[in-house]
Amino acid sequence: MDNLKNDHCSFLENFEIIRAEEEWQKTGAYSVRIEGMNRQYHIPLREEFDEHDFGETKYLVGLSDGYPIATCRFYETEPGKVILGRLVVLPEYRNRHIGVLMLCAAEEWIRELGYVEIIIDSRLEVVPFYEKAGFRQMDGKLIKSGNFDCIRMNKIL
Repeated sequence: MDNLKNDHCSFLENFEIIRAEEEWQKTGAYSVRIEGMNRQYHIPLREEFDEHDFGETKYLVGLSDGYPIATCRFYETEPGKVILGRLVVLPEYRNRHIGVLMLCAAEEWIRELGYVEIIIDSRLEVVPFYEKAGFRQMDGKLIKSGNFDCIRMNKIL
């Protein structure tokens, strides 16, 4: 057990989250999405990448020893509100609380930018993850997003 704990701690020492503001940094986000969603769930690239992957969309990239292993993005939908999505952690790095770290870093940046509400279209199987982070279901209606059934959730900051 101590070895597992030590491995987990050393992993976190080499983990950092960057705000990907330059194109070369955004490629880290894209590579995680290709590996963690496109390949794993057989999602066509045209569906994984959409009109929100350009312009003013903000990206965070989680790095382990400089290698991209996690990402998320957010963009404004109307003044004061953003949609947070494409939160992906590579399969071999899941269950290490990286998703929580990414979500916290995104919330911090979103607050700094002056937004007051975050909206997420959560896949059904990860609704409990977002509920633990303070998100609430908005209307309970099922939304189809590609291959996934989702629920719209929000969090007031």
